[in-house]
Amino acid sequence: MFQELVHAKAFQDYLETTSFPKTPQHLYDPIRYILSLAGKRIRPLLVLMGAELFDESTVEHALPASAAIEFFHNFSLIHDDIMDVAPLRRGKPTVHQKWDANVAILSGDALLIKAYQELAKCPIDKIPALLQLFNTTSLEVCEGQQYDMDFEGRAHVGEAEYIDMIRLKTSVLLGCALQMGAIIAGAEEPSQTLLYDFGVNLGVAFQLQDDILDVYGNPESFGKQIGGDILSNKKTILFVKLQELISPDDQSELTYLLRQTIDTEPEKIEKMMNLYAKYDIQTLAIYQKEKFTTIAYEKLENIPVEDYKKQALFSLADALMHRVR
Repeated sequence: MFQELVHAKAFQDYLETTSFPKTPQHLYDPIRYILSLAGKRIRPLLVLMGAELFDESTVEHALPASAAIEFFHNFSLIHDDIMDVAPLRRGKPTVHQKWDANVAILSGDALLIKAYQELAKCPIDKIPALLQLFNTTSLEVCEGQQYDMDFEGRAHVGEAEYIDMIRLKTSVLLGCALQMGAIIAGAEEPSQTLLYDFGVNLGVAFQLQDDILDVYGNPESFGKQIGGDILSNKKTILFVKLQELISPDDQSELTYLLRQTIDTEPEKIEKMMNLYAKYDIQTLAIYQKEKFTTIAYEKLENIPVEDYKKQALFSLADALMHRVR
């Protein structure tokens, strides 16, 4: 935990040296705004932790790459919020709500360009490998977002499809962050791959945990409305597993609930939870989460460095997988 705080301070100090022009205001003010709404900034920290795992003297050299990851992540959030017509981001108005969609699109584009400017500051001999990984990951994130939108218009989504979607939309960026740090530290390619796979599998488990917490989390600590995914008919691991197992007799109840809102059916969340309970969906979802968590830990264990160097990543992973919100 102490080392995580050290990295967080180093990243924040570096970020404060990255200035954005004052004008045009409608281009750069939204960028400053979205960056001010940052949460735990896990992704940039992973870049630094990935470098430290192999060579702690390279952590400072990894700071531009950590900024690139953070800029890309926030660029994707700005554009995702437009597509989702989301009114809030981290409890504050989204960029397109505070300004408008045109401003949000252009500011997001500028933030993506700033990400590439940061990558150009990385050690010159590492830039080709960093660019190849970053570009591949960026395209995969776009593919994941498209699959997510496609699923909204589909009646049925398979479990394998859902897992692949969250892998692309969310998890590959965690793997990318870790591997970028490993590249800068000069790690061998097999070790880079193990670290990347650790991040991807942890990311899948993290999203599955989020799906579970949305329904079964503590309302006082979850940080958002319990059952929000149910109210929006979102295809989560719980919903996908229910579709897979539901009997013809209960299908009519599910079809009915999907057509209702909280206004037309005040007990929509409770009735959907009753269906989940009937088919023991929570247990099945937890099993999937634990499966990917186990795979992630095995990948980290197999990296050929001293165990004490891995402790910070194990601790971070453990904290993420045992969070209550």
